[in-house]
Formats: sequence, C-alpha cells, structure tokens
Amino acid sequence: MSSCRDALVSLAVDKMQDCVRAALDAGESPAEILKDLEAGMDEVGLKFQRCEYFFSELIMAGETMKEALKVLKPLLELNEVKAQGTVVIGTIQGDLHDIGKDIVSTLLFSSGFEVHDLGIDVPPEKFMQRAKETRANIVGVSALLSVTVPTVAKVAEALKNGGFRDKVKIIAGGAAMRPEYAAQLGIDAAVNDAIQGVEIIKAWVKSE
Repeated sequence: MSSCRDALVSLAVDKMQDCVRAALDAGESPAEILKDLEAGMDEVGLKFQRCEYFFSELIMAGETMKEALKVLKPLLELNEVKAQGTVVIGTIQGDLHDIGKDIVSTLLFSSGFEVHDLGIDVPPEKFMQRAKETRANIVGVSALLSVTVPTVAKVAEALKNGGFRDKVKIIAGGAAMRPEYAAQLGIDAAVNDAIQGVEIIKAWVKSE
C-alpha cells in the first residue's frame, strides 16, 4: 500500500497533504495519486460495510480526502483525467445538513467524476438549471429530514418541465430515504447509505 493510500485508510488527516506532496516530489502524477486515493476510499467503504469503520470514520475519511484534494485539485488538468460522468449534487430546500452530501461528493470526485456541489437549502429549479448548464448525467439530492422528502419529487418535476428529465438519472439519499420511495418521488433510486449511493451511480455510468 502506498503512503498516500495508507494515510487515507488510517485516517491520518494531519499527514495527508505532506504525503501527497512527497508523492509528487517522487515523480507521481496527480492522476496517479488520485487513482491511488480512490483505491483507498474503496477500502474505507469496504471497512464501513464490514462494520470495521462506522459513520464517524467515514466522515473522517472524507475530511482526510479533502486535505489531499487541496493539493491535487489545482494540478489536475482536464486532459489528464477524463471524468467518468458529471454529477450535480445538493441538499434539498428546507434542509441545512451537509455531512452526508459532502461525503458522497468527495467519494465521487475521488472516483473520477466531475462534481458540481450546490450546497444546502437548494430549490428544485436550481438542480434543473445547473444540470442543463453542465450537461450532467446524474443529479444527487440529499434529504436528511423526513419533512423535506416530498420536495425531492419537485426536482424530478423541474427537470421534466425543463425538458431534461430523460437526460439524467436522479438519486436521493439521507437518513429519511428508503428504496421504496423512488417510485413515489418519480426518481431512479433512493438510499440511506452513502457507499451504496456511490456504487449505484458508478453502476449507472458503466451501463451507459
């Protein structure tokens, strides 16, 4: 295991930037380091699924990855890393929680996706506007509060009214989400597990 991957899996947030800089100094390209870190995030995900890591460790892994990205992002060129897909993600209007959304955003970026994070308290129309602007193929909606779940349906409605619904897959996630809600909300998937959500998105892109 490389030092960067090891630092990520061991959640060494305070050492991550130094590890990335050392790898760059040793001649590794930003794309190679990012691929190595992606493997590390996959390992973190497996530990989470095996209950070796819990939600607190998943959050810490996301923070550790963010430290790596502070160094890597300015160095990553579009012609060096081809995006797997384009994702527009945000927390639905009426909800101010962002931990789960931030974890998914980090996991997706480290997996090679172009991610456009709209932040929190996002109106349905903004998801539609940014999806059209970026020609996204995935829209991710975070809804932690049960009272905001019905608003997710308005995202699908906004995309339909904007003539873009058939161009994207919509996935909603959060503590209040259940798989059976997808049909009720007019979306393609609903999950309450960040790792599962990322795997679904990866599977959608692979099947295209």
